Amino acid sequence: MDINARTQLCGLLGNPVEHSLSPAIHNAAFQKLGLNFVYLAFKVEDLAGAVRGIRALGNLRGFSVTIPHKVAVMPFLDEVEQTAKHIGSVNTILVEQGKLTGYNTDASGALRALQNGGVSLKGNQVLLVGTGGAARAIAFALAATKEVGGLILLGIDEKERLKLAEDLRERTKLNVEYGPLTDQTLRSGIKNSQVLIHSTPIGMHPKVDETCVPASLLAPHLTVMDIVYNPLETRLLREAKAVGCRTIRGLEMFLHQAVAQFELWTGQAAPVEVMRSVLESRFS
Repeated sequence: MDINARTQLCGLLGNPVEHSLSPAIHNAAFQKLGLNFVYLAFKVEDLAGAVRGIRALGNLRGFSVTIPHKVAVMPFLDEVEQTAKHIGSVNTILVEQGKLTGYNTDASGALRALQNGGVSLKGNQVLLVGTGGAARAIAFALAATKEVGGLILLGIDEKERLKLAEDLRERTKLNVEYGPLTDQTLRSGIKNSQVLIHSTPIGMHPKVDETCVPASLLAPHLTVMDIVYNPLETRLLREAKAVGCRTIRGLEMFLHQAVAQFELWTGQAAPVEVMRSVLESRFS
């Protein structure tokens, strides 16, 4: 596709951005559908100035937002979608006729990954390991479905897990339990849950031999999703598969948050397999 005066620009706002996979994923998708769009990564130190620039320029359609701007960008937007507001961060901006709306597609990406993995959430209890930013997105996404039977939060940071539990109880009707991350709480949580979602960086490259869920505690009734996508199959997923669990790779959540962004910006169904193959080629 030739770049011309009608080309729509999408991009990434973050710092650093050099290692982002988003340009490769989105540009491959635009090319596949023959859309006159291009995606670029922007290293942003002056966030207020960057948003003023977005408002000042035409042909801008949308942006991904990454560290350290996911929370800081919110006051600069005209509107923030309800789930993103509850989470307290956005990773996506849609630009429509000068209006900037914030979304959190980490939330919808997690749900799509579970659904596409064949997981039924209806009436089931979910054990969420980790209580940081990704966990907040996943927890509020689960609450928004109004299907989940209950949520158990286990994390190392006491203030963080208490804040997440309180926010969920205050803003949703989800039944929430929480506690420290120990072998004892994991054993009890696994026994009483049908889905385990790991949302910490443990097991990420280069520390690929680490896991915070001992293999001895895993049981075949579980579906296990790990949000770590490098490596494609973490130690947790390998060990879960070995005991007979259904497993969902972190790449699926990363993929589907990008799919949701693409569909917001273009109004078209994303070429999911093209986007998946670009991602897989980076880690194979």
